[in-house]
Amino acid sequence: MNRSLRGKRYTAHTGILQLMDDLGKALSGTKKKYMLGGGNPAVIPEAAALWRRRMREILDNGDQFDRMVGVYDAPQGRPRFLKALAERLKAEFGWPITERNIAVTNGSQAAFFMLFTLFAGPHADGTHRKMLFPLLPEYIGYRDQPQDTRDLTAIRPKIELIDEHTHKYHIDFDSLHVTNDTAAICVSRPTNPSGNVLTDEEIRRLDGLARNHDVPLIIDNAYGVPFPDIIFRPVTPIWNENIIYSMSLSKIGLPSLRTGILIASEETAAALSAMNAIFSLANGTVGQTLVEDLLTSGELLHLSRNVIRPYYQEKSAGAVAAVHRHFGDAFPYSVHQSEGSIFLWIWFKELPGTTRELYNRLKARDVIVVPGEYFFFGNDEPWEHRDRCIRVNYAPDADDVDTGIRIIAEEVELMWKERT
Repeated sequence: MNRSLRGKRYTAHTGILQLMDDLGKALSGTKKKYMLGGGNPAVIPEAAALWRRRMREILDNGDQFDRMVGVYDAPQGRPRFLKALAERLKAEFGWPITERNIAVTNGSQAAFFMLFTLFAGPHADGTHRKMLFPLLPEYIGYRDQPQDTRDLTAIRPKIELIDEHTHKYHIDFDSLHVTNDTAAICVSRPTNPSGNVLTDEEIRRLDGLARNHDVPLIIDNAYGVPFPDIIFRPVTPIWNENIIYSMSLSKIGLPSLRTGILIASEETAAALSAMNAIFSLANGTVGQTLVEDLLTSGELLHLSRNVIRPYYQEKSAGAVAAVHRHFGDAFPYSVHQSEGSIFLWIWFKELPGTTRELYNRLKARDVIVVPGEYFFFGNDEPWEHRDRCIRVNYAPDADDVDTGIRIIAEEVELMWKERT
């Protein structure tokens, strides 16, 4: 098959392809696997019961089900959903938005493909502009979104050593420079993969930089407030017409419905809606229909604050405890301070080898994690740190997480013994 250059780029082996392929094979096979890779959220009984209840209500409500599955909505999204979300965000945060500030997409992955296409790459003034990531490591799914690998640039973090086995990343503002070839600034909060939460001060400084240079600040809020609220420290979300907020229904328990949400200026929301029409005609309606009444009533936020957040906070604490219990003093390691998301980020400070090697050893023992190298992109500076980290999803069953972490400890210890 004679593929175009673009076709070759999007069909090459990528980290996100490996991640999703591992996930699919693990879930479809019959052999027991410890799926600590991927980003699949847990099935939380209270949330699952709510989705079942809402589906029954829709089925019993005249032709609502037929319209949900049988009628195209506008490329911008379902009007009732857009209005309900705008009113909820305005009530919660005081943001001056209406439904014209929102565009729905077929998942956040598609949303970021559109954003990268909209802002990065060649411009009419002759510049070639790049997405600027102020804090590595960052989400694996950004890495292969642009049509050109030159469209990404990223900054290494400052590393705060909190104690012998805990660290936290901070933005190195001394190294962060917005230039004429910057298309937009992009961060995730909480950060996938590390569970880091940028402070309010860091967000304000990024917002000031972006506005001073007339570029958008994109904040990926897939795990943040007000839903799914998988964030373990208080934050104050800000929005203005220069900020693009990305949200999702995935982590409230609806990942397969692929419902992404972008809050932006009316101009940007309209541009994204136009792109939707080209890429996919319209958006999936099921997720929007399921949650629109829950936004109006406040039940979705109640679920997020009182069920989803405590559930993951408890699982996070259990997973960190399992790491300390199984790793002990057998080898040097550090866990990024767990402040949100559904992941632990583990740094093996003096690993004899790379975490790609560790990934392959673990896969042979039916434990799936994600090697850290995929989360470092847009920066070609040699850095041993990128080959010494792994991402672990702690959302699965607690016993599986514990067993997986025990096997990780065994394999790392074996790597040390084999090389000494």
